[in-house]
Amino acid sequence: MAHYEIIAPVTDAQVRGWRIRDTVTLNGTLYGIRDGTQIHMFDRGRKTRFDLRGHAVIHTAPNVRKVAKSAQHPAGYVPLCVGTTTSARMERFTRPLMQQCGVRIIIGKGGLGEGSAAAFKDLGGVYLAIVGGAAALETTWVEAIEDVDLDDLNPESLWKLRVKGFGPLLVAMDSHGGSLYTEVNQAARGRRAAALASLGVKTAN
Repeated sequence: MAHYEIIAPVTDAQVRGWRIRDTVTLNGTLYGIRDGTQIHMFDRGRKTRFDLRGHAVIHTAPNVRKVAKSAQHPAGYVPLCVGTTTSARMERFTRPLMQQCGVRIIIGKGGLGEGSAAAFKDLGGVYLAIVGGAAALETTWVEAIEDVDLDDLNPESLWKLRVKGFGPLLVAMDSHGGSLYTEVNQAARGRRAAALASLGVKTAN
């Protein structure tokens, strides 16, 4: 297991060097994205002015407060709570997000499915897991909301966040087919089968 301190954007070689159980801490730019954002981008053909190539996105729709624009709040928003939402709902967007926008890193909770695992392997990407319920801590890693696009979708806008020490985050899915979610699922199924067998319960193969 290794730990990586990174500043996005990252290269293909960097991402393909990471393996499940490694940890990553992100500095610099992080983009917040959620269901509504991606529905508009990929189902309805809307474009963003942000260059997402080599960058990380986090599945979030942050709680913010609108304020006057200033050096401290360049986008006119204060981040009150930047929580992470469940990623599974956004499974179908992983490949287009990587293929069309060049995203390399997806951060969320709960993991993604086989389609995303294949996209990570084909295109060079990873899924970084964050602990659910840690929004208060997570928010302290956000220095500012630097910019926002597609803001008519607020709070499911596309947020450009400036972060420092965002992590450590766990590499839960890598570009080599590795997935901690698959490993946990298989182990749980094995323990279940053993427990049922010890009780004399027959199960279908």
